[in-house]
Amino acid sequence: MLKLGKVHLELRFEECLNEDGVTRKLAVRVVECSDLPVTNGACNPYAVVTMCYGNSKYKEETKRTVVRKKTICPHYDETFFFDLEHRGNNFDRKHYDIEDIFSGALRVSLWHDDSRMAREVLGRILPGVFLGQIDIPLRDASSPQNSWYFLRPVLDTKYSSTDIGAIRLKISYNTEHVFSSQHYDDLRNLFLKSSNTVPNSSSAACILARVVDNLQDAAQPLVRVFLHHGKLVPFIETFANYEITHTIDHPTLFRGNTLLTKTVDELMKLVGLPYLHHILKPIISQICTEHLSCEIDPTRLQDSENINTNLDNLRHYIDQIFDAITDSGLICPTEMSQAFFTLRQVACKHYPDNNEIHYQVVSGFVFLRFFAPAILGPRFFELTEDTPDTQTNRTLTLISKAIQGLGNLVCSKSWSFSMKEDYMIPLFTQLSDTSHINAIKMFLDIISSSTKAHSSYIGTREVPVVLKQGMLIKRAQGRKKFGVKNFKRRYFCLTNESLTYSKRKDGIPLCVIPVEDILAVEQLQEESFKMKYMFQVIQPERALYVQANNCIEEKEWLDVLMRVSAANQNRLKMYHPAAYINNHWLCCKEVDCSIEGCSQVSSDHPLVKVQVDIDSDREIEKIHALLLHNMEKLEAMQDACGALEVYSGNQFSVPMEIEDSKSCFEMLNDLLKCVIGLEQEHKQYLKSVQKQHVKGSFERPIGDDSILSSSDIATKL
Repeated sequence: MLKLGKVHLELRFEECLNEDGVTRKLAVRVVECSDLPVTNGACNPYAVVTMCYGNSKYKEETKRTVVRKKTICPHYDETFFFDLEHRGNNFDRKHYDIEDIFSGALRVSLWHDDSRMAREVLGRILPGVFLGQIDIPLRDASSPQNSWYFLRPVLDTKYSSTDIGAIRLKISYNTEHVFSSQHYDDLRNLFLKSSNTVPNSSSAACILARVVDNLQDAAQPLVRVFLHHGKLVPFIETFANYEITHTIDHPTLFRGNTLLTKTVDELMKLVGLPYLHHILKPIISQICTEHLSCEIDPTRLQDSENINTNLDNLRHYIDQIFDAITDSGLICPTEMSQAFFTLRQVACKHYPDNNEIHYQVVSGFVFLRFFAPAILGPRFFELTEDTPDTQTNRTLTLISKAIQGLGNLVCSKSWSFSMKEDYMIPLFTQLSDTSHINAIKMFLDIISSSTKAHSSYIGTREVPVVLKQGMLIKRAQGRKKFGVKNFKRRYFCLTNESLTYSKRKDGIPLCVIPVEDILAVEQLQEESFKMKYMFQVIQPERALYVQANNCIEEKEWLDVLMRVSAANQNRLKMYHPAAYINNHWLCCKEVDCSIEGCSQVSSDHPLVKVQVDIDSDREIEKIHALLLHNMEKLEAMQDACGALEVYSGNQFSVPMEIEDSKSCFEMLNDLLKCVIGLEQEHKQYLKSVQKQHVKGSFERPIGDDSILSSSDIATKL
């Protein structure tokens, strides 16, 4: 329900004695308002009080308050009187029957006083910008009222414009009451132990996945809870091992809809959306703007179209997206890299003789479940605001097919093997060359490398991925006490694991700097050595000073070094922009070589470290709601476990696979205990709310449907 603020009203009927006898009046006191909406950057509210007299020919009588300037919580304290019976000597005044009074209503509407918005509609002048109103049947005001009311977004039809149509909406409204953390600790701990529960099918997470109707409903809160508590990687590793042991055919590994695949899907959406926007949004916008025809199906071609021209247009867009994706490996969010590395290592452990399995499992997620769906439905991933037209939608469909095919290229020897459309074969033939395969493999190696993942997983030895190499000039680091700190040309090679330099390209490395030991990479002031294009690679004990051949090469090395080390946990916040020469820093003149830097380091790439605001208590409350909704299934599963334990399952049907009935029964017992306990606390809370908040009070205005009435609570209980 849309809430537009509240109004505080006092209503009472009065009888006055005059020369005509007894006259009845309705006194309406507009006390104050709260939380009114702001219109055009301002709020100058006033109230219009209208008496609607039911069936009388004298339909309405209207009065208004003064305008309160620049406030969303105006205080009026104005009282208006409406005569309910008028009996003049000549019977020429208004006459209202008492039956008409109680069949009518009192309307109070709030308006923003803005002369720029005033206009005539249907012969009447709008009194300003409508803010909200409340209609009170007079039968409800037969006794004195002193209450708060919610304003509703229902404009008086006398001020409305001509009908221009209708729309049918389906709206759902949910209210979540989240308690403090200690109320959720028991249930939270049950789920956080899912990674260590043996067998895995008896874990709380696995049980939740089995009883819910939609796996995504379970995956969403689980991902947030495990990510918030730093246990998502062990969770993914455990469920990846579980799924591999239950998969017969490895080409279908991680391709179905399981808790693991939904978990990784939700993780990519949670932390990868800015990364996705950075890569795809400019190109998707270009495609939607240019409206170039890319149809290559001969049966769909228009008479004026040329299939070769369309193929060139389509290939141009595919190349742009492909290059943007494969060049983005170093800015892939760290959480995604950790998940991909874990999946890769688990798959390699189970299939040690399959050289392509580590590409297959990562490609299946990042291409088939991340990039391709985003291209196919850009609006669902917030890449466009409007739904693409038919021609653009067809272009995006063809591009999505191509990206899916490219993702499969690293584990499929033939394009035509999986092609259902013959008209796509010429395009795939152009794309299935060595350069595309190597680019995909390098991209997958980077986003699933152990360096980005910072993992201690003991598995197969990785082959380092070369990111950049070339001849540079470096200054001696002074490792020897009496060594000369001169400049020498060396061959530098940067991989996803380390930075090395040697005398020649194939020479033995003279120095190896692990990527995780790079604390910062920054430019070096020219005044340090009177040399241009210099930068520094800062390590725990010293800094390596390097000179590039030109400004372009300097920028390239700085960019790739910053990106590959951006996820390091021990990165510096301050550095020295000049060198330490002659026993002092040239920038700040400090003599202590170990003193903290005097300038702030360049900010990390915002896509590598994504800050996600997660309320763990709220996510556990969502899990509690799911379990509560599926109580019957939990109880049926518990009964099945008990039957297996006592009768070995001979006399009872088992609703789902249960590997270990004893551990599963114990976990279900703990889950049910937590769910029932939390539900009892919810009921106690709702009872206390009803006791503390009187209907019509500021805390519970009339018209607030978010708080249950006493009868509603009795029904739920």
